[in-house]
Amino acid sequence: MTAVVVTEVIVILGTAFFFTFLSGLMFFILWSKPKFREDSRYILFAHMLINDSVHLMGTIVLFLFALAFLHMSKAVCSIMVLISVITYHNTPLNLAVISLERYVAIRFPLRHTEIATQRRTAVAIGLMWLISSVNILIEIFYTIALDPHFFTAPVFCTRQQMLIEEWQLVLSNWLTICFLVVVALIILYIYVSITLVAKSASTNKDSANKACKTVLLHMFQLELCITSLLYALFEALIAKTATALFVPLQFLNFFCLLVLPRCLSPLIYGLRDSAIQPIFLRYFRCNPTTLK
Repeated sequence: MTAVVVTEVIVILGTAFFFTFLSGLMFFILWSKPKFREDSRYILFAHMLINDSVHLMGTIVLFLFALAFLHMSKAVCSIMVLISVITYHNTPLNLAVISLERYVAIRFPLRHTEIATQRRTAVAIGLMWLISSVNILIEIFYTIALDPHFFTAPVFCTRQQMLIEEWQLVLSNWLTICFLVVVALIILYIYVSITLVAKSASTNKDSANKACKTVLLHMFQLELCITSLLYALFEALIAKTATALFVPLQFLNFFCLLVLPRCLSPLIYGLRDSAIQPIFLRYFRCNPTTLK
């Protein structure tokens, strides 16, 4: 490998491992404190940390295979693509459910603990995985039905290589766009609803205003998810550039649109939380003994 390629690998792996470590530290904090383990909001946040870390690591593995021009069996590739697609769709769904939980906390404060129970939160997480996996599982079963030997051959692993018909990719892209639009509309509706509740004289305005800011943050996180849709478009444009610029532009495209959004999204959300932030900073500074 050339020095440029080695530098790219070091930058991407270093960034991914550093932010995965931060996510792991946040997850440890959430798991070690009963206050967090029993709160549906923090359960959903812990799910976000795990989901985004798995998606990030899967993306990095596929990138390294592509960088080394390595092939793998289509069966292994299909499993990696399956995990990548499901974890990608889980993130916006998770944001929508957290926004809904904040809406319930503001709109029905006396019934919040009754409505947002641990059991219902676990059911919501299970439904996320089910909804996110339906399309890709149908594609896999459709492929097996048409060609039972399709998954035995080695392949350069990409999403496109797992499809037989061109319309499958078109349908998948449109479903992803519609999926993100629906989630954006849900979060926008919740934001408007919480804003109206905040103007009511009978509500806790401070809590409502904090919830509004939280939902706005979820909208920003959703925008980070949407940036990944631009990756393929920019990849096609980069392919038309001069040969000397192709490799650095391809690296920047991958790093800025696929790696950084997954690294920053959970970190921004976690560090903003007033309950997690002081504990996280003390653990990060290797000084947990001062915690109360």
